[in-house]
This record gives sequence, C-alpha cells and structure tokens, in this order.
Amino acid sequence: MNINNSLKLLVDRRFSKLSIAILTFEPDGKKVRVKAGVTVLQAAKDAGIGIRSECGGKGTCGKCKVIIKDAHSVTEISSVEKNTLSQREIKDGYRLSCQAKILKDVVVMVPPESRIGTRKFMLYGVEREVEINPLVKKIYVQLKKPTLSDVGADLERLLEALEKYMENRDALDFDFDILRELPEILRRSNWKVTVVLWDNKVINVEPGDTTNEMFGAAVDIGTSKIVCHLVNLKSGETLAVGSIENPQILYGEDIISRITYASKGNHNLNSLRKLIIDGLLKVLVEVCQKAGVSLNKVYEVVAVGNTAMHHLFLGIQPKYLALSPYTPVVKKLISLPAKILNLNINPNGIITIPPIIAGFVGADAVADILATGIHESEDNTLLVDIGTNTEIIVGNRDDLMCCSCASGPAFEGAHIKDGMKAATGAIERVRITADLEVEYETIGGGKPRGLCGSAVVDAIAEMFKRDIIDRYGKFNPNVVTPRLKKTKRGMEFVIAWQNETATGKEITITQRDIRELQLAKAAIYTGCSILLKRKNLKEKEINTLFIAGAFGNYINPENAKVIGLIPNVPTENIKFVGNTAVAGAKMALVSCKMRESMKTILKIVRYYELATDPDFNSTFINSLLFPPYQS
Repeated sequence: MNINNSLKLLVDRRFSKLSIAILTFEPDGKKVRVKAGVTVLQAAKDAGIGIRSECGGKGTCGKCKVIIKDAHSVTEISSVEKNTLSQREIKDGYRLSCQAKILKDVVVMVPPESRIGTRKFMLYGVEREVEINPLVKKIYVQLKKPTLSDVGADLERLLEALEKYMENRDALDFDFDILRELPEILRRSNWKVTVVLWDNKVINVEPGDTTNEMFGAAVDIGTSKIVCHLVNLKSGETLAVGSIENPQILYGEDIISRITYASKGNHNLNSLRKLIIDGLLKVLVEVCQKAGVSLNKVYEVVAVGNTAMHHLFLGIQPKYLALSPYTPVVKKLISLPAKILNLNINPNGIITIPPIIAGFVGADAVADILATGIHESEDNTLLVDIGTNTEIIVGNRDDLMCCSCASGPAFEGAHIKDGMKAATGAIERVRITADLEVEYETIGGGKPRGLCGSAVVDAIAEMFKRDIIDRYGKFNPNVVTPRLKKTKRGMEFVIAWQNETATGKEITITQRDIRELQLAKAAIYTGCSILLKRKNLKEKEINTLFIAGAFGNYINPENAKVIGLIPNVPTENIKFVGNTAVAGAKMALVSCKMRESMKTILKIVRYYELATDPDFNSTFINSLLFPPYQS
C-alpha cells in the first residue's frame, strides 16, 4: 500500500469514529447537522445555501471561497487551495468549500462574492405568428342515457357522440385508466362531458363543459436556467412566465461536469434527472398560481434543451455524448405520458421533446431555427446562440449547416478573477473614457460584487480601443494610469476601486481574464468562419445575423465586433432575438404545422464537426487575436 492510500485510510478511519457536527452558516445564521467528513460545499448544498461552484466541486474555479472561523474544525489546507488562494486570503481564514472537510462543529462565513444571487434570465424570445392548431383539443358532448331498450356500453355511447366531430372514431386510442373511471364520470355529470384529445388519443374525460380550460406549457431547459411559459391552447396567448436556476448547477456550471457525474452510475443519473423534474414542477406551480390555472388542466408540456439536458431530463445515460464520436442515444421527437417522468400535470398529460440534431446541437437549436424562420428564408442568415456551449447555424431554406463550439463558461463569469453570473450586484456595462477613467452600471443599481459576461466583453473591448492592451491581449506597459497595476498575479486593470465595491476588494481585469475571453471568443469566431467558408460565403454576404440566448441579448454588438467575438456584419443587420428556444417550443405547442416544420428542419440542416476541419487549428489560433481597430 502506498503512502497516499495509507493516509486516505487513516483519514477515513478518523471520520468513521466521528458522528455528527453542527455547521453554522453566517450571515444566514442557519445551523445544519452533518456527518463529519463531508465537504463544506456538500453541506451547503444539503442545507439549501447557494454557494457558487462553477467547476462542480473540482477545485479548479476558485469561486466557492468561504471563511472558516476555526481552522482546526476542518481538514488542513490542500495543495489545490494553496495554488488558488492568495497568501492574504489564507491568513484571513479563506478556504475553498469544495476542499475543506468538516471535522467538528464549525462556523462558516459565506462572503458576498461566493453567493449565488438572483440571476437575470432571458424569459422571452422573438415569436412568429402561427395558426393556432394544437394537438390537444377538447370536445363537449351530450350522450344518450341508457335505458332497458338501449343497453349499449358506456364507451360506445361516447364514441357515438364523438362521431360527428371526427372522421374515424374507431382510430381513437383510450388510456386504460380512463375506461376505469368512465362509468362514474358519465353518471355524475348527467351524461354531459368534455373529451380531451391529444392527437388521436383520448387523454381525459371531464364532467361538464370545460372547453375553455385548455392549457399547455413551453419550457426551455437550459444548462443554467429553466424557463416556462404557461399557454392558453385555444388562443395561443402566454398567460404567465416563470424561471428558476437549473438545480443541477450544484453539480457544475458546465455540461461536461454533469455528464461526468451522471456517468458514475444510475444513482447519480437519477439524482440529476430528479433535480430537473423538481425544478420544472416548481416553475409550473409558480406560473399556474400566477394565472389562476389548475395543474390538472395542463395537458401538454413541450420541452427543449441541449442534447445533454435532453438526455438527463429523460433519465438517459449521457456519457457517450462526451466520448468520440459524441453520439446521442436518440434524435427523433419523443412524446410520452407525463406520469412516466413523475411530472404532476394532468394525470394523462403528455411530455413532448422535439428532435435533436447531433451530440451537442439539441432540440433548443431546432427551436431557434423554428422561431427565427431561417429555414424558410431565401436570404443568407447566420444564427449564433451564445452560451457555455454555443450553437452556430448558417444558410437559407435550401441548405443549413450547423456546428457546436465549446466557448466555455467565461461568458457566465467562470474562470474570470472577479467574474460572476448576471445577478444582482454584477457590473453589466463598462466604458473607459479618454483619460482612462471607468464608468460602469450594475444589475440592480447597487454596489458592484463582480463582473458578468457582458461587462467582461465591454471592459476588454474598451481597453483595446484605449491601447491599454494590444492585439495579442497583452497589457501595454507604457500606459500611465493608477488603474494599471502590477501584482503578484501580474498586470491588472482596476474597474472598481475597493471603496466602491460591496466586497471591500478591488474588481479588476487580469492578464489571465483576457486570455480566458480570447479562448471563448476564438471558439465562436472559429465556428462562424469555418461554416461560412464551407458554405462559400463571405461575411459581407450575410443578410442577417441573429444573436440568441441570455448572454447574447445583453452584449454590446459594437464591442463584440471589436474583440472579434462575432463576424463584422453591419450593426443594422444584427438582430437580438432573446430566448428563441422557449419561443420555438411554444410554436410547436400551439401549432401542428410547426411540429411538421421541425421535420423539414431536420432534412435541410447538416451538422459539421469542427474538429475534423483541416483549417480548424490555424483558424482558431488566428481568431485569438483582436482584429485591427480604427476609431
């Protein structure tokens, strides 16, 4: 047995002899009982305390910092922490909550910069007008009562009443549970009932006339959030909108962290699936309460998401999505009873998941295409849905080509020294004046806690425009300003002084931050460049550039072009379309024709694997540079 294994065994034995420790989270004052040996981060998850963990607890992001009041109440500081935390932070009692394991009763202070705040989500997207014709339909019928001279079966009476509304009543399928309940429903309602159909299946029989109560939900299950629209299926009107941070975020900000966790066994996979289901149900309850609608009257949910979220939602093992050649388990549209997934809408309601395109281009991309209508356009269009995993689609109604690029979580604030999500206290806008002073705006208007993705783009673009950094992203040592400082980490530019911030610490952009943004923006620009090249198109031939997604909706398009994040398309041809994933899901929910359009989309869209392109490496390296800038 080697020394490391011996030490691990000793530690495990030490923990096994201990029982329960009391952990107190400040400033919440919340006390929880935990088993000795668990990490502070895991204890926080169990207690419902939101601590940032962009890397899923691997110790690589450095965002889960906490202050331990008694250093002896947790395990000794690890080498990972020594490499991440500054000497001053270590002296002040800072630890990474994912690394520190609890030994005994302990008080933990969660500082503002480590807390998961209320995020700014993109709830709406551009919608096209469609003919309202959902798969869910309601028919009110009055049946003939049975008599001694007319002893036909209850089901036959129902089918006879439906005959004048349908071409082939015998093609109807019935859920067996409905047949069990049918006798009581018919007699209790004096033989006047509403039949609820989904396609050619009877999914409910309700007493009386309920034809005006017909609802469905369109859902975007994103990596970072779940957005839900409650929709009146008769009118197509959105009645209420709700959102929640994807609860799976406890196991990592990025897709790969969650796939890795799920691949370790069915227990982990089921835990992730349950988190999505519970989160979705919470949002459904919220929107139904807002609109005064019963969950029992929600008959269909159309849910879109990237391929990993698609698999996790359905409880399908996603591990092969992360292994070459990155194949999904299933691509076609899936409709199944909601009760199979334990989603408590109408007991016989339906969950529909639109088709996916490839391993990392999911149903959300199909919804993007549907909502923007690029599959019907004669013009050359580029659609970029920016996120941790960015989908890019280019072409027109004759041919669409798509790809996926791992732009990483920098746009979500991960791997950025003072980065954070677009939550209260995040700087979201930055401008640098001619005398190198900084003007900024925060979400919520209060003191800043950090920088969200749009602010990082602004700050680096503004620094480039003011010659504070060069095309390679290096700081210019000849710039004279107190904001440009040399620290142990290297050169940094101060965005907000310590007396201006909520944390009492300076908010800066470091050399490493610039490198992180360069990697992210190069991934996206490389995807755009290669697809345009394979389509024999030049940037100037793009008639419209659609930018979708929450991050995309908040970026400054001029600054995005300055740093080479997006192609140099005239600003007037750039359209911000918001959450087209949920908009496309809604279109499929309310229109049979739009569901058929999804089949058309799959026929004309081609997936292109960037990694196989002979020009990938050279294009990516060139894309790391900032393009030449002329003021």
